[in-house]
Amino acid sequence: MSQASLPISIFIITKNEAQNIGRLLSSLKEFNEIIVVDSGSTDETVSIAKQHGATVIHQDWLGYSKQKQFAMEQCNNPWVMNLDADEVLPKALYNAIVQSIKEPTIHAVRFLRIDYFMDKPMPKSLSLPKNIRLYRKESAQFDNQCLVHESASIAGKTKLIKTPFIHYGYNDLKIFTDKLNHYSSLKALEKFKRGKKPSFLKILLILPFEFLRKLILQRYVLFGWRGCILAALNGNYAFMKEIKLLQLHLKK
Repeated sequence: MSQASLPISIFIITKNEAQNIGRLLSSLKEFNEIIVVDSGSTDETVSIAKQHGATVIHQDWLGYSKQKQFAMEQCNNPWVMNLDADEVLPKALYNAIVQSIKEPTIHAVRFLRIDYFMDKPMPKSLSLPKNIRLYRKESAQFDNQCLVHESASIAGKTKLIKTPFIHYGYNDLKIFTDKLNHYSSLKALEKFKRGKKPSFLKILLILPFEFLRKLILQRYVLFGWRGCILAALNGNYAFMKEIKLLQLHLKK
């Protein structure tokens, strides 16, 4: 463990993140433990992580939730923080983080997230995503039945910090659409395993509903043509989940 000042363990799961991992780790120099759990990178991910002083542990892929649960269990500090390789933690967040972990009644912290999309950050005037990323290790647990969009369940009080962190994972259109295709398959399988039935009415309406919800209610219209594209992609993602669920039931 390093002599850096913040007594928080950062844990990151990786595979072939050489293009991203250095940018993230450069933003984490004040944290005294960085755990990288790698599932078999064939690029320079591992060597870059070690160059930045991270502890690197190999673990064959267990699934998103199980992999993050494993990574969290490797952490030595009472407070832990989950970040992805394509994210960055601005220094503007440090003071708020320090104050939060000193509050005895707080068990977890939720952060706003700004996504970069096609080389431009989402404006703060949008309804930004809110992610729980910082928590007491003893109060957090990942749901092993969750195949994607995993988040730790927290036993205790959660606080919101309105200073956002940065996410670059949606910046490249091809990478983003590939992710949506992959995630929709996992989400459909998760729903299938939980006994969810397909709805033809939902299949018919979900795409325009989600498009308008993002565009109007979540104010993506304020992001101009990028916001319109994002709203359409999110609508299509919701549609893909439903038709893939239908396909699973047809195969059954």
